[in-house]
Amino acid sequence: MKTLNPLRHLCRLAALLALAAGSAQSADLPALAVPDWQPFAAQVRRVSEALTLAGSPLSAKERADLEAALTDKNPDKALARTQKILDAHVLVAVQVTPEMRVKAAPGPAPAVLNETGWVTFLVKVHNEAGTTSALRVRSPQAARLHGSPADTVSDRWLDVALVQAAPLKPELGGLPVEYRLVQIYSRDAGRREAKLIFDVGQGSQDLGFRSEVDALFTCQPAVPVHLEVLDEHGKPTTAALLITDTRGHVFPAQSKRLAPDFFFHPQVYRNDGESIGLPAGRYSVEFSRGPESLIQRHELEVTAGKTNRWRFQVQRWIDPSTRGWISGDHHIHAAGCAHYEKPTEGVHAVDMMRHVLGEDLKIGANLTWGPCFDYQKQFFTGSDDPVSRWPYLLRYDVEVSGFGSHNSGHLCLLRLRQQLYPGGDSKKHWPTLGLNTLKWAKAQGVKTIALVGAKRGRLAELADQVVVIEDTHYGRVEDVQMHILHILCYAFMERPELSQA
Repeated sequence: MKTLNPLRHLCRLAALLALAAGSAQSADLPALAVPDWQPFAAQVRRVSEALTLAGSPLSAKERADLEAALTDKNPDKALARTQKILDAHVLVAVQVTPEMRVKAAPGPAPAVLNETGWVTFLVKVHNEAGTTSALRVRSPQAARLHGSPADTVSDRWLDVALVQAAPLKPELGGLPVEYRLVQIYSRDAGRREAKLIFDVGQGSQDLGFRSEVDALFTCQPAVPVHLEVLDEHGKPTTAALLITDTRGHVFPAQSKRLAPDFFFHPQVYRNDGESIGLPAGRYSVEFSRGPESLIQRHELEVTAGKTNRWRFQVQRWIDPSTRGWISGDHHIHAAGCAHYEKPTEGVHAVDMMRHVLGEDLKIGANLTWGPCFDYQKQFFTGSDDPVSRWPYLLRYDVEVSGFGSHNSGHLCLLRLRQQLYPGGDSKKHWPTLGLNTLKWAKAQGVKTIALVGAKRGRLAELADQVVVIEDTHYGRVEDVQMHILHILCYAFMERPELSQA
């Protein structure tokens, strides 16, 4: 019979509990042995430079102390002093065992984040395996919002990334000890918990979840910035703002956006009188209101503890409405597109109107189609949506896509009086031929224009206006059609006499 050693098992249990206690920051990290001082010192200098470039430099005292430590003639003393300075900024200590297993434990750095901002920490890597694989980090709280179930949104509040740009690189250097930079973004204020998981490639996670650290963060509230947004006449309006910091981060972070802010473009749209929350610091802001306005760039600052106000006023380079032409977009997918299926079913009119106003579109056609159709159909009225503000009009109409009819081509049906093809109340009953759908639209008074290839087909027979590309190659026909549309647009923009015809 094998005899158990209670003391030994208690020690093992204590070690496991220490590794799992990620919600509490550890005491000072032990100084680790470094056989070769010179490459370690070179890596430390690169880390210090990377912290500066990331906008989180060591303090003047820390830099002076670090330089003194790096030039200390006593190697043991130099090693201990250097690690002590950097260890104060370590959020997680990572160990890569000789068997290429990764273990992680909390470091002594205070777990403090900024709402809507990025904070830089250090990761201390004890690389017993000498691997030169890339260190990786992930978090379930950093999972994307786009395409996620609605009940997961509140928990997906974080973004995390390792700094891999020069003077650092994605791969570890193979040294026994080195430091890496990790940046963490918080969408929220208050206390939030996140799980950080580290690895150095497939199969490197340690057993017993020891490559994971549960960190309890305190997220400091953002500073409110009050916005004054005016059109060219000095009247309140809505415009696009592209906000970046000195490191190139976009605010708010695209990965954590929900309507009315979209993850797939960097700008956000804000109305006069609204505010936006940002961490204290300097920002570059590109300001515009659609292609008829000039893009203006402002260098602005957010200061904690004071009232921050930013003022923007549109400068036009052209106003086609004075020549009888108005701007519009007849093909907006926000009412039904794979981008918006989860966590919400499409974008509602009040949010879409913000974008229409911000791009100075006099007419916006929000098209319902396959994805989200059976949810979004409730917003169709057959007239301008109530959120419209003259002269800015928003309508719900239909694109034939994701229905049976799209098998014979896509149709954009505008100014319909009836949204549903007769015979059912969902997207599932539509005819398989687009011609039938076109006939149904024409019966509602819709004027039809067809761009077709050399085969023409029945579509050319039914449309009110027909443009024929004399080629049977699908790609070439489509390319020419796009050129025609661009030529028409520029003709009206550049030749005012056309608007008088």
